[in-house]
Amino acid sequence: MHVTEQTERAMVAGLSERPLDAAALEQSVTSPRCGAALTFTGVVRNHDPEATGTVTSLEYSAHPDAGSILAGIVERHRRGDAAPAGEVRIAAVHRIGLLDVGDLALVVSVASAHRAAAFEVCRAVVEDIKAEVPIWKKQQTAAGTSHWVGLP
Repeated sequence: MHVTEQTERAMVAGLSERPLDAAALEQSVTSPRCGAALTFTGVVRNHDPEATGTVTSLEYSAHPDAGSILAGIVERHRRGDAAPAGEVRIAAVHRIGLLDVGDLALVVSVASAHRAAAFEVCRAVVEDIKAEVPIWKKQQTAAGTSHWVGLP
């Protein structure tokens, strides 16, 4: 597992080869100072516009710097550069390796004093991870074909 934990900052961020536990990640960000906690889960689906046929599995590969880039995104939003005023606690982990349909590929949990901030920061973190973290996926289909997504 390539997860960086910094509990004193309420930050968990990185990559994992093991199945993700959304409830545990959300629990890691909860605090008596936070009145809102929410979790986004990205789930492997059985279809994709770029795939021919039914998707049966995905294989995620990551650049060696992907974990630190993901941690940097979490830290940037936690610090408050992009976050609203007040405490914001964030955890984000992306799976790598072979995942089946229904497996969790990405989990982002955010806690803050108010719900609007939690929703705003969670969406921003998810969007930044998708845009900035060098992770690629190979889609396997029921017909035995495969298709890479996200390669440079």
